[in-house]
Amino acid sequence: MQSKPRPHAVPSRPRFRSVVVLLAAVVACSIPLPATTACPFCSAVGQTLRQEMEVMDAVVIASAMQSDATRNADTGEVQMKIEMVLKGGEYVEIGHVVKAIYFGDVAKGRRFLLSGVDPSDMQWSCLPVTPKAEAYLVRIPEMAEKTDAERLLFYMEYLQHEDSMLSRDAYDEFANAPYSALFEIEGEMDHDQLIAWLGDDTMSPDRKRLYLTMLGVCGSKDDLPMLEQMLLSTQKTARSGLDALIACYLTLAGEPGLKLVNKEFLENQKASYADTYAAIMAVRFHGTEGSVIARSALVESLHYILDREDLADLVIPDLARWDDWSQVDKMKELFLNADAENNWVRVPVVNYLRACPKPEAAEVMEELKKVDPASVRRANTFFAIPKPAAIDAGAKDQ
Repeated sequence: MQSKPRPHAVPSRPRFRSVVVLLAAVVACSIPLPATTACPFCSAVGQTLRQEMEVMDAVVIASAMQSDATRNADTGEVQMKIEMVLKGGEYVEIGHVVKAIYFGDVAKGRRFLLSGVDPSDMQWSCLPVTPKAEAYLVRIPEMAEKTDAERLLFYMEYLQHEDSMLSRDAYDEFANAPYSALFEIEGEMDHDQLIAWLGDDTMSPDRKRLYLTMLGVCGSKDDLPMLEQMLLSTQKTARSGLDALIACYLTLAGEPGLKLVNKEFLENQKASYADTYAAIMAVRFHGTEGSVIARSALVESLHYILDREDLADLVIPDLARWDDWSQVDKMKELFLNADAENNWVRVPVVNYLRACPKPEAAEVMEELKKVDPASVRRANTFFAIPKPAAIDAGAKDQ
């Protein structure tokens, strides 16, 4: 089965949208946004080691009692001696000998992390560990008792660890933590180290997104020239993670920063779809969690997208969610101008007009029913009336 795209992935723009994509786009204006994670532009690669331990009955550090020459080569079964119990002391003890299946190279005395389920007939999964990984793993159980901020302080030290398992796990913990936790560890962030990582052309886009989000918390206006240079660069590596880069720039620049973002990505109709979408994601973040730019300024930036008929549907739910009812005439225009190439915009337009409290919105709706009753009927059938931003727990304005 094909894996789902990550939240920050740029969706394609087919000539005709599927019903599923349309539903996902428009339903956004009728539900509150979820709490933002520490890196709102990142997604965890998988379950963290802490999360995996939580669902296991027992987790132990064990050493192999056999080598490749003496273990069962057919079944992969290896006898292991439990050296340390991290979880499940009621089921296993130090010194117990258990059997685990592992088909990799085995040397007598090699250490493994064993995770077991079903206490009546414990079945063990097996992961070889280095001494550094073992020192990390023994700290994981106590992380369950820590606050989000306390956990991030621990994991921050491993974000670029030489052991890829530890580095990936630390990244996933940041991807899962609430955005608010970053502000609690602001004073512990190494600003200069973040700058160095961001200047590394080999850094993955996911990592850059995280480090840009962190820089938005601990950085200052002194970082703006560097960020502007990255935004305007023609080098693909400099602009990787563009959504987080724009968000970081706006966090530190505040409302004045919208001038550059509008010019390069939103007002500029020659901007690529990928770049414009990244800017929309950054503006959306600031409208829900950024809390440094007034929504009244952010919606003005999104108004530019309404002039790009192939992209307008991306921002209509945001305008409705944020109670921007200044675009009734523009919605009518979009509906009437829609053709076979972009008729997907009609249902979001109808939902905007249904939610709008202005009398003229109801009048326009009656006109549009005569033009395309099927689109109006679909909107009324499949979508509840969008809720106003006042009940959106993430709503913020200045």
